[in-house]
Amino acid sequence: MIRKKIQKPYAPRRTPLQEIDGLRSIVIFIFLMSGVVNVLALTGAFYMLQIYDRVLASQSIPTLMALSVLAIGLYTFQGLLDVSRSQILVRIGAKIDQRLAPLAHKVAIDMPRFGFSTTEATERGRDVDTIRQFMGGQGPMALFDLPWMPLYIAFIYYLHPWLGILTLSGALLLTILTIITELLTRKHAGAMQQAAVARAAMAESHARNSDVIRAMGISGRAIARFEKINSEHLRLQTKTNDVGGTLGGISKVLRMILQSAVLGLGAYLTVAGELTAGAIIAGSVASARALAPIDLVISQWKNVVAARRSYGRLTETLTAIDDAAPSVVLPAPTRNLKVERITIAAPSTGSVVLSDVSFTLKSGQAVGIIGPSGSGKSTLARGLTGVWPLLRGDVRLDDADPGQWAPDDLGRYVGYLPQEVELLDATISENISRLASQADGQKILAAAKAAGVHDMIVRLPQGYETPLGPNGWALSAGQRQRVALARALYEEPFLVVLDEPNSNLDAEGEAALAEAVLGVRERGGIVVVIAHRPSALTAVDTIGVVQGGKLAAFGPRDEILKQQTLPPPAPSKAVPRPAA
Repeated sequence: MIRKKIQKPYAPRRTPLQEIDGLRSIVIFIFLMSGVVNVLALTGAFYMLQIYDRVLASQSIPTLMALSVLAIGLYTFQGLLDVSRSQILVRIGAKIDQRLAPLAHKVAIDMPRFGFSTTEATERGRDVDTIRQFMGGQGPMALFDLPWMPLYIAFIYYLHPWLGILTLSGALLLTILTIITELLTRKHAGAMQQAAVARAAMAESHARNSDVIRAMGISGRAIARFEKINSEHLRLQTKTNDVGGTLGGISKVLRMILQSAVLGLGAYLTVAGELTAGAIIAGSVASARALAPIDLVISQWKNVVAARRSYGRLTETLTAIDDAAPSVVLPAPTRNLKVERITIAAPSTGSVVLSDVSFTLKSGQAVGIIGPSGSGKSTLARGLTGVWPLLRGDVRLDDADPGQWAPDDLGRYVGYLPQEVELLDATISENISRLASQADGQKILAAAKAAGVHDMIVRLPQGYETPLGPNGWALSAGQRQRVALARALYEEPFLVVLDEPNSNLDAEGEAALAEAVLGVRERGGIVVVIAHRPSALTAVDTIGVVQGGKLAAFGPRDEILKQQTLPPPAPSKAVPRPAA
């Protein structure tokens, strides 16, 4: 059961970077390291200045050798710092992934119950991947180099003011191009992301229903449907890439023009006697290095936008997580279940499916919930277990709101068998034990025997260690349902909610189900059975009738069943064969 969130109106908003211990100190260190790297990047400009103005003028080979050795040493040191900076950023990305991936996965597990698709939920994990990949790329280094641009402009201005003004003008022009890139790509990037999610959701839906698509010959229509949404995604992606590519190309041309302009202006100033030949080359090298971070940011802008969008979503993810553990640990519930005027809406549509339902069950009771299809029976099961949040009302165990227990503690007291049974990609024993890290073999056996599935399991070649694969496809539908029943009974939970538990069972399985319900009642637990087939109600003592989203009747089983008129069997529509 997912506990209700306790809002903290004055709690500070957590961000992904705040999850990394000591990150502020690391960022300051990288910033200072970038300053040293950028100072060392002036080595080429100084080297050219000395070669043209000193070595060529003096014809001194020793001076040339000394300058060359010094330049090689400085270049080597710069390279080491660059490599170190890159490795630190890669490790920061890995640290972010290590810290945030489990948190993002935690939210991804919770998102579908609020109406999000599984594809939207898995996007939280991809957000972590995007941040990690961005931290290991060229984008962060360009951003760390940007603040040091004035260093190069000051050096060029020192060579000659007009060269400095020209370089500064080029930097401002490229900055304007960066802002234009941001404005033009923001809208398209968001739409492209939505189209990518929609495309992935459709692909997932088709893969999940591959048997039906293949058997009923609708592959062509499914592919055409996918092709349509894929074309929209490609259109948006092309438009986004065109904007980024066009502006990136313009920035490269402007940068080359500026370098040539610096050379041309330098040549003019040299002819006028205001500049030396070495200063021409030094100014050209320094201007290229000054504008390189802006050019790199423009070329990496798509990654910058993706990383920023992922960072924003991860910030929302962390804000949604409530890690506060109860200060008082409540004992396991043992007395009653109280449902007090609960109202539940479907998360995907927001429409109310169940309203103002109230009843009370005591230890040792079992209730069967019956009613027509679509009346809200499964919604009640989801509300009791916390799968769907409540709009109004309360579900209480021993008069306590389930949110007063930590989720892991509460999970031991609740067993749930959903209508659509899906087992985890793990072994049978791991599924029954709910992925317990140190599972108790005796408890696994007890749950399997309580569900009447032990004999079936031991007949499998690998027994309890049989791997089930995705969705438990290694077993039949009836076998999956019985293993899921054993999972619901593991560690003898106080509240057991079974939604259509006999939909895939044979006579033997239904007998085992009845025994399991009786076993829960005998040990003082409470069972809620959602059923269409009367055979699932043999072990219950109470019946609730749900009609039109309301609890229409609730009372002793025999009394309620006498009031219900069961529909007669539908007449056969088979056409008799003509006589031979």
